[in-house]
Amino acid sequence: MASFAILPANRKSTPAPFTVSVPEQQLSDFKTLLKLSKIGPKTYENEMTDGQFGISRDWLVQAKVEWEKWDWRKCEDRINSFPNFTLPIKEGGDVFNIHFMALFSQKPDAIPLLCLHGWPGNFLEFYSILEILTQRYTPETLPYHVIVPSLPGYAFSSPPPLARDFQLQNIASIMNTLMIELGFGNGYAVQGGDIGSKVSRVMAATFDTVKAVHINFCIMPEPEGIKDSQISDVEKEGLKRADTFLKLGSSYALQHATKPSTIGLVLASNPIALLAWIGEKFLAWTDEDPPLDEILASVTLYWLTETFPRSIYPYRQLFTPGVIGAHEKPEWYIKKHFGYSFFPKELAPIPQAWAETTGTLEFYRQHESGGHFAAMEKPEVLLADVEDFLQQVWK
Repeated sequence: MASFAILPANRKSTPAPFTVSVPEQQLSDFKTLLKLSKIGPKTYENEMTDGQFGISRDWLVQAKVEWEKWDWRKCEDRINSFPNFTLPIKEGGDVFNIHFMALFSQKPDAIPLLCLHGWPGNFLEFYSILEILTQRYTPETLPYHVIVPSLPGYAFSSPPPLARDFQLQNIASIMNTLMIELGFGNGYAVQGGDIGSKVSRVMAATFDTVKAVHINFCIMPEPEGIKDSQISDVEKEGLKRADTFLKLGSSYALQHATKPSTIGLVLASNPIALLAWIGEKFLAWTDEDPPLDEILASVTLYWLTETFPRSIYPYRQLFTPGVIGAHEKPEWYIKKHFGYSFFPKELAPIPQAWAETTGTLEFYRQHESGGHFAAMEKPEVLLADVEDFLQQVWK
C-alpha cells in the first residue's frame, strides 16, 4: 500500500502522514460511559419495529450489547491500511488541519478525483471503493488520484471557527485549496453525496479548477415547467418517497438548522443518545439495513472525535422549514461536466428532468436498488458510474 502513498511530484505542499491511534484512556472512558448509559423505558412508540416513530428500543438494546463488545482497534487498523494524511489549509484568516485518505497514482495522465461525504457519513463511506481500486489497479495503472477528505468539523479535520459563521462556501474554498496544494491546480473532478453534493455544486460554480462533477444526491423543490410525461414510473415512486421524507422524516434537519446548539450538546453527552440519533438514519435511509459493524464504526468515530456538534453547521444554510434542498440556487448552477446517479431508496430520489434544471447534465443513470449511502451500500455500482462518467467527459 505504501506505493499508493507516493505524493505527486508537482505538489505545492507536502502533507504529513497520519495514523489513527486513539489514546487507551479515551477508549476506557468511552466504554465506561457506554456501560453506564441508560436506555429509556418501553413505550407504545418505541415498541414499533417498522421505524414509523423512529428507532425501536429493541434495536437500541441489542446494538448496545454489541457495542460494548465492539473493538475500535480493528476499525483503526482498517483506516490505517490506506494512506492517511493531514495538510494545513488557510481560509478566511484561520488555518484548518484537513485530514484525508488518498490513493496517489503514478500514471502520468491520472485524473484527480475528490470524493466528498456528508452527514451522518464520514470518510469511511468510501473505504470499499478505495479497496476495489487497490485490488483492480497498481500505482502504475490506477487511472485516478483519489482524495477522500474529512470535511471541516468531521473526524480528524479541524472544527469550524468559533468567531465567525462558517458555510458551504468556506468548505468549498478549503477543499479547492487542498487539491491545488496537492498539485491538481490544472483541474480535477468532484464526486459527492449529501452535504458533499452541495459542496460539489458550490465548487463547480466558484472555481475554474473544477472540471467535472458527479453527484448521487440532488434534493430540491419541484422546478417549474416539468411535464408528467418527463417523469418515469420509477422516478414517480422516488418522488413519493421524497414527499414522505419531507412530511415525516425531516424533523431532524429542522432541529439541526434551528437549534444546533441544543441538539449538539445533548448528543455529545451520551453515546447511546448519539447511536439512536444516527442509527435511525442508517436504517431509514438505506435500501437494506447495513451491517451493525458499519453503523458502530461511524458512530464510534463521531463520538471519539466529537464530530456531531461540530458537523451540523451546514443545516442552518441548507434547510428551510417546509422546503427541501438548495440545489436549485441559480448561482450554484453547474456549468461544468455534470453527472447524476439515481438510487431509488435515497431519502429523496430526484428525477432526471428535475436535475437537468440545476446544471448541464450530461450523464444520468438510474439504478434499481441502493439508498442514501451509495458509496457504502453500492461501491461497485457507484464506482462504475463515476468511471463511465469520467470516461465520457474528461478530455
